[in-house]
Amino acid sequence: MTKSSFACSAALFLCIPLIACDSSPDTTPEPSAQDLFFERMSLLCGKAYAGILVSGQEADADMVGKPMIMHAASCDLNEIQIPFHIAESSNTWDRSRTWFITRNDQGLRLKHRHRHEDGSLDDVTNYGGDTADEGTADRQEFPVDAESIASFKANGLDQSVTNIWAVEISPPGQSDAKFAYELRRPESADGRHFRVEFDLSTPVPVPPAPWGS
Repeated sequence: MTKSSFACSAALFLCIPLIACDSSPDTTPEPSAQDLFFERMSLLCGKAYAGILVSGQEADADMVGKPMIMHAASCDLNEIQIPFHIAESSNTWDRSRTWFITRNDQGLRLKHRHRHEDGSLDDVTNYGGDTADEGTADRQEFPVDAESIASFKANGLDQSVTNIWAVEISPPGQSDAKFAYELRRPESADGRHFRVEFDLSTPVPVPPAPWGS
């Protein structure tokens, strides 16, 4: 072997370990609790589920026992729209409310859109808040944001400036899986507690579109 051939062979041999090190696969980061939560929500897309009021405050007495339906009507990579329907009678439904769950660089956001039956927006709409921490794959909480506080004050709803909303979803595949929507205020305000739970084990027929859609 000539000196030049030997030098080339040696250089190639020395390069092999470096190539092997450089070609190691990149590690994929573990999904966050908020990623898992949003993925679970996305699994509901296009489906509707029946629910009922499970809290028991006098403020919600007119909702006790009324059928309710949540419908994951629209989903993309960053937003899920969930109309919330409440039966007023056997033939009449309140279709005024839609929940929006979106994700951004800071975390997750919950907003509420309220419309009248003619499709016009209610004076109090687009209220909600952003997550203040990572939460869990099962539950995310949304303290009221500054935009909502300003709207509440402008419309004489000062008791709502301490609102904390929460959304819960069970792991997929559980026989008793549920979706829950909750509103709470601290005892230092008025101790408000509103909670509805939906049975995810059996989808129901998709309801008509919410008002104004």
